[in-house]
Amino acid sequence: MKFNRELLRKYFIMGSQNCHRDPNIVLEEALTAGITAFQFREKGTGSLTGKEKLQLGKELRARCRKHHVPFFINDHIELAEVLDADGIHVGQDDMPVKEVRAKFPDKIIGLSISTQQELDQSPLDLVDYIGVGPIFATATKEDAKQAVGLEWIHTIRAQFPDIPMVAIGGIQTENAHSVVEAGADGVSFITAITEAQNIKEAVEKL
Repeated sequence: MKFNRELLRKYFIMGSQNCHRDPNIVLEEALTAGITAFQFREKGTGSLTGKEKLQLGKELRARCRKHHVPFFINDHIELAEVLDADGIHVGQDDMPVKEVRAKFPDKIIGLSISTQQELDQSPLDLVDYIGVGPIFATATKEDAKQAVGLEWIHTIRAQFPDIPMVAIGGIQTENAHSVVEAGADGVSFITAITEAQNIKEAVEKL
């Protein structure tokens, strides 16, 4: 799948540990409602491992393929290969982008960036997009960094006017539009969907 920055507009991230019900049903509802990308992030307390993780990945991958929505893996390089993911999202502490790009020259690669130092030291020419944040405070990620606010989006846009950018961290239906107005191409979210009473309505508002 070729990268297009419009894929970042409504970027859903989820693992079974984020769900109160079957993740397959949650993803199917989100896909039907109009998410533009999905990242499988099976990580943290209560997450699956081994064969169970692989099986869930295959099921969610198949749903994305059916809806022609890109399927990303969060920093799990081996899984990206086995599941034939469309893309890989890596953090600053994961395998270096240079190695990921060498291994997967044709996959979409995203990189998380939270500070000016990370921005200065990252090989932006090797990635298709960057994930910036956490914009707002979030309790979903156990290792979440300090919230950087909308100002971080303005800062990056001033330095890199054309770089495709998706914002993450504490993004809900109430604040998503302020993020896009600040200059992000899209928003990524977890609980805005997994804890929504009405997923269709939530995706529309995001």
